[in-house]
Amino acid sequence: MYDTVLLATDGSETADRAADRAIDLAATYGADLHALYVIETRTAYDNAIVDPEEVEANLRSEGREILDTVVDRAAEAGVDAETAVEEGVPADTVEAYAETHDADVIVLGRRGRSGLRRALLGSTTDALVRTSPVPVLVVGDDADDEDAAAEAASATADRE
Repeated sequence: MYDTVLLATDGSETADRAADRAIDLAATYGADLHALYVIETRTAYDNAIVDPEEVEANLRSEGREILDTVVDRAAEAGVDAETAVEEGVPADTVEAYAETHDADVIVLGRRGRSGLRRALLGSTTDALVRTSPVPVLVVGDDADDEDAAAEAASATADRE
């Protein structure tokens, strides 16, 4: 069913849960696992106070650390992972990577780390769900699971 699984991660809690799901899919189907961290270019720091090259170097380092953690977790499950740190608009970059590497599914968390940025720029998850030619598996967080359980219980009670 899946030959190539792409995990898009930003190191957030839901991305961490998505990593578990992506690793599990790759292990179950004997698929290749790719993990991608995207450095957001739309929020570049262009002023005299912050050195843009230093910011990019810090983000690249952070991305490598996050991806190294995914590689370690995948190895524990017997899965090899290929990683990449790329720059660009996250949804566009993830889509392009998926197409280039023939991904069968993109796995990512429902919410990333950016609060204000999400409000200003839109959600990477929302954009991928709307535009990706590749199926997208969205993994929620514990609160999402609790909300879904409460909604299901409420719906069951309403039918009774």
